[in-house]
Amino acid sequence: MQKSGQRTFRQAAQWKQQYAKHRRLYREIRKNAPDILGSPNFKRTGTYIQHGNMSVKGHSMNVARYSLAISDKLAKLGIACSRGELIRGALLHDYFLYDWHDRKRARLKPHGFYHPSVALENAAKEYVLTQREQDIIRKHMWPLTVIPPVCREAWIVTTADKWCSLLETIGIHQGRRYG
Repeated sequence: MQKSGQRTFRQAAQWKQQYAKHRRLYREIRKNAPDILGSPNFKRTGTYIQHGNMSVKGHSMNVARYSLAISDKLAKLGIACSRGELIRGALLHDYFLYDWHDRKRARLKPHGFYHPSVALENAAKEYVLTQREQDIIRKHMWPLTVIPPVCREAWIVTTADKWCSLLETIGIHQGRRYG
C-alpha cells in the first residue's frame, strides 16, 4: 500500500512539473507573439484541420512549444538561438489560410511542396518578418523544399514540425483548444 501511495505522489509531482513547463512555454509564446495570437487570420487557422483532428492553430502552437523545448536542450549544450524569431516562425510556418484537404485545390498543386511559399506570402502581408523568420517559413518542409534551411532556428522548427506531424497523424496528440 505504501508503494502505491509513493507512486501516486511521484506521478502527481511529475504532472505538476510538466504543467509548469507547459505554462512557462505558453507564456513565452504569448510574450513574443501577441500580434500573431491576436490576429483574426491566425485565429481562423483554428477552423482548418491539419493532421488527424488537430487544427492548424493547434499544430502551430505544438510546433512552437516543441521548438522551444528543443532550443532549451541545445542551450544546455551551449548552442543558442533567437527564441523570439523561433516562436514567430513556428507560429507562421503553416500560415497558408485554406483547407488543404479540399480535393480541387489538391489537384492543382501538391500541398506539401506548395504551402511554404503561400504561408510566407500570407505572413509577409500581415507582419514584418526577419530573414530568419522567412527562412523558417520557406524551408520548414525540407527536404520537399529542396534547398535546406540556413539558420538553426529553421532547422529546429523543421524538426519540431516533423515530430508534431507524426504524433498528430498517429493520434498521440489530440486536437486541443488554445486561447
